[in-house]
Parts: sequence; structure tokens; C-alpha cells
Amino acid sequence: MNTAGGGLDLIPFRGVRYVPERVGSLASVTSPPYDVVVRPDGLHHLENADPHNIVRLILPQSGPSGSPQSRNDQAAATLRRWLTEGVLAPDAAPALYVYEQRRGDVLQRGVIGALRLSDAAEGVVLPHEDVMPHVVEDRAGLMRTAAANLEPLLLSYRGNGNATGTTAVIERAVHRPPLLATTTEDGYSHRLWSLTDPAEQQEIHRDLSAHQALIADGHHRWATYLRLRAEHPSPTPWDFGLVLLVDSARYPLQVRAIHRLLGRLPLDRALAAARDAFRVREIPGPLANAMSALEQAVADGGNAFVLTGTEDTYYLLDRPDRALIARTVPADRPDAWRNLDATVLHATLLGHVWGIPEDSPADVSYIHDTEATVAKARRDGGTAVLMHPVREDVVRELARQGVTMPRKSTSFGPKPATGLVLRTLANG
Repeated sequence: MNTAGGGLDLIPFRGVRYVPERVGSLASVTSPPYDVVVRPDGLHHLENADPHNIVRLILPQSGPSGSPQSRNDQAAATLRRWLTEGVLAPDAAPALYVYEQRRGDVLQRGVIGALRLSDAAEGVVLPHEDVMPHVVEDRAGLMRTAAANLEPLLLSYRGNGNATGTTAVIERAVHRPPLLATTTEDGYSHRLWSLTDPAEQQEIHRDLSAHQALIADGHHRWATYLRLRAEHPSPTPWDFGLVLLVDSARYPLQVRAIHRLLGRLPLDRALAAARDAFRVREIPGPLANAMSALEQAVADGGNAFVLTGTEDTYYLLDRPDRALIARTVPADRPDAWRNLDATVLHATLLGHVWGIPEDSPADVSYIHDTEATVAKARRDGGTAVLMHPVREDVVRELARQGVTMPRKSTSFGPKPATGLVLRTLANG
């Protein structure tokens, strides 16, 4: 992105933040990223937490006509109103922001800034998953109308693991009083520091210009950034996008699976169709026991999934028919890609065994939380397909080869809380 250094080009921006005196609490106005919010229950919970919760901007639910553009117009009007009323306010000076998340033994620190989205991004920012065009269209409509980056992407890069460069600046900053500190209901504490010293900003810029980054979370928002940049000839504020960069050598990310809910496929039909392609065994509950069986099946080699539906029963699918896999999984990709559980799920189970269109939101929902996926299957029907996470080294190596994984293959975390710092295009 920095054509001189060939790496990441991160610059300061005037962050827009909640004014603490104008909201119930900072925790009550934050939200998980838009695609992690389980709808409708989680959405309603957040809307009721505080009238100014950020979910009203990232997931607007109604407008005069009910159309997507009407909802986007409503979000933009809400953002303008909150700025006018002083609920949100821009910081006085452009800054980079040190961001810390902590829960128990989990500690993650990184730096939030505006990342240049130049043509040199190819090979510097590495995607590892395919995206769904309708989601990019949805996010582009919202960002375009609101003229804002409402939540940062999570990018990881590999430093040397030592307290040098960006990490050194971060670890000096955390000994100062933070701009804000709050604890969200998931038990994570969050702290944010502002870096306005040009020397520290330059130290970070120089260090990051030697690195490439993996998109850990936010592929659809990244594709949206690139789409909106292409719509606005440079130079404009659309040349940049809001990101959180984490050195995963210093602060290793957690990698979790993203589960599927097949809303129109009853469990009995799913199991009957799968029996000719997989070994199917009932696993006694509770859920933790089923997930342990899944972990063991994956460790033994081969692809495996846990299925459940409206009843409190679990079924392990493993030992797939290798001849069927060979016929249904594309052969023009590396073995590491062909052996992914997500590849087999999409190519063999969804595409061949169950005949389900993966692009239909009514047929396939993607849910990050295991318990929430099971609860939704219990309540709404359909079949929950529970997945085992992919190792980070597999993800990174495929990304370096330019090979994208099936959509929603991984969930890296902890994810940044939405609502702690925004970037409006009017403020850079």
C-alpha cells in the first residue's frame, strides 16, 4: 500500500467517539461486529440496552418504505443527529489508537488507524475467504449513505514477537491513562489510548510498511472498502478504510469455527440423505460432549461435522466416501484447500447430497456462537451444522498462495467491539 515500502500504509484519523456523559455507559452502546449479532434476539437486546446503541447504525431495521436504501437513509440521519446533539463527537486531532482487549488469560493489543486501499493492496492485504455479493452490496449501501466506516476490520500481521516497532509504541502507551475503559457483557475489558505524537505515529508507519497482513475478520467490509474506493476517483477519504492491526506473533489470535443453520432442511431429511456419503452416529449430549467427539474425529483425520435439530440429540458425520469427495470437490486447488471441512461441506454436502443453494440466506445462515446456533435450531427448526476450527497456519499459508477458502470458514478473535471509535469521511 505504501508504494515506497511495499507494505501497509497506516495513517492517523480524527476518531469519532461516544461522549460518555451523553450515554448510559460505554458498554451499553457497543455491539459485536454486524455479522456476529444473532438476529432477531441479539439485535433486540442491543437496541434495548441503550437508545444510542451502535447497532442502530450498523444494522438499521426500518425506514419509511422498509427498503434497504430507506434503512440506510435512516442510519445516516441517526449518525448526523447524534453528532449534532453531541452524543458522538470527533477527537480534536488526528490520531492512531492503541486498543486492548482482556478477559482472563486472553490479552490482545493492536493499533487502529486508516489504511490506504491502493492498487498495491494486492499481495499486501491477504484475504482468505470468498465473499457473498449481496452482503457486499448491503454493506456498500450503508457505508456510502452514511459516509462512514462504522467498525474496524481485524487484520493480523507477523512481527518478530519482540517489543520493537509498533509493539514498542503500544506497550509504552498502555502505561498511560486511557481515553476510555469499559467492560462489556461478554466479560471482555476494553481500553483505548490516543497516539497523537508524530514521532510515535511515524515509528508505527515505518514498522508496518515492511509487513503484509491477513484479513482475520471483515472480508465483506474489505471488499466493500475496495468497491467504494473504485467509485470515488483519488484522492478522496475513500482511499482509506478503518482497521485494527494486531501482531499475532506477540498476541496470538484465537481461531474459531463459524457454524451453519440450514433453515429449510429438517434434521431427519439431512441425516437420511447423508447416510450414503458419511458414517452417521448418534452422540449422547450435552453439547460439550458432542463437540469433544467432533474434535476427536478431526484429530483422527478426515472431515467431520455435528448435526442437531429441534430435539436435544446430536449426530456425528465422519469418514466420508472418498470417491464421492473426489467427484464433487474441485481438483484444481491445493490439497490443503480440498481437505478443508468447509470445502467438503459446501461442495459435497450442500451442493451434492442436500442440494442447497449456499447463496440463499433463507437456506443457509452463518452463526459464530455454538450455543446460539443450537438454540436457534431448537427454536426455529432446520438443521444446525457445527464445525471444527481451522488452524491459523493453514489459513495463512493458503492466503499466501492466493487461494481463498469457502465463505465463512473461520472466525478469528477476539473481535474488536463496535462503537468505541468510528471514522466519518468528513473527518478523514
